[in-house]
Amino acid sequence: MYSHDAQIGPEWAFERYETIRPRLPQADFDGTPGHAANLAEVAAHFDGFILDAFGVLNRGETAIEGAVDRMEQLRAMGKKLIVLTNAASYTRSQILAKYHRLGFDFQPDEVISSRDLALANLPPLASGLLWAAGAAADDRFDDTPHTFGQLLDDPDLYQTAGGFLLLSSIRWTDQDTQRLIAALRENPRPVVVANPDLVAPREEGLTIEPGTFAHALMDATSVTPLFFGKPYLDAFEAAIAKMPGIPRRRIAMVGDTLHTDILGGAASGVGSVLITDHGLFRGLDVQQFIERSGIRPTWIVPTT
Repeated sequence: MYSHDAQIGPEWAFERYETIRPRLPQADFDGTPGHAANLAEVAAHFDGFILDAFGVLNRGETAIEGAVDRMEQLRAMGKKLIVLTNAASYTRSQILAKYHRLGFDFQPDEVISSRDLALANLPPLASGLLWAAGAAADDRFDDTPHTFGQLLDDPDLYQTAGGFLLLSSIRWTDQDTQRLIAALRENPRPVVVANPDLVAPREEGLTIEPGTFAHALMDATSVTPLFFGKPYLDAFEAAIAKMPGIPRRRIAMVGDTLHTDILGGAASGVGSVLITDHGLFRGLDVQQFIERSGIRPTWIVPTT
């Protein structure tokens, strides 16, 4: 559900994240965040960086100014880079093509998506049943052996599907949320969420993402969805595993959101860097949100 309603802003997203916080990983926070101008100025403190995409590398379909050069600079310093993204509509080849189009040189083993994690961990369904995907019209499924139907193109799937995979909000509406709630009340089935974000920053503002309606399902049914991606720990463990030999204290999660990037990083035992100028808190005093939530990054920098 792509919404640009003025009410769907950072304050709304923050309050909604706080409401669902008991469902998120738990972490302790010590110390006061340091401040620097960019990632190069904190590079001496870390040997590896786990990078969010939206708000750190790009905003929608536009690379953040200076981000491409910064990645090259960090590589020249010998830093290990891993992209950890909750963008779930893209296959691996598509997401790499997007980054390359924007000017980044990430390789296949340097990118982990929540889609990859979700598809690798789909629970088995009874023979003959298929998954119904809440997805964009042109989403592909040639990167998985599982059989999918497009939920938004075939309403019968609300009753006949063996499980539901939530990938994208681009065509999703409040009516679809209510239909899925009704279907799950009548016949509870697995729900897998490949994008746990509540919102995402794009060029034109914040958009509602699958995490928002997944938590609405939790509020209204007996079904507990399976979440894959930040802030859940499986995503961070997958990224950390790609940095063998680097102690967790020498790894930093870089992101724009307190409740996904910073909270998840702290819960997994790595440091964190909050980017303030390009994502959820763009143009706002981030300190008030840190104080209200108690979620404290290791470092705060305005730009990548």
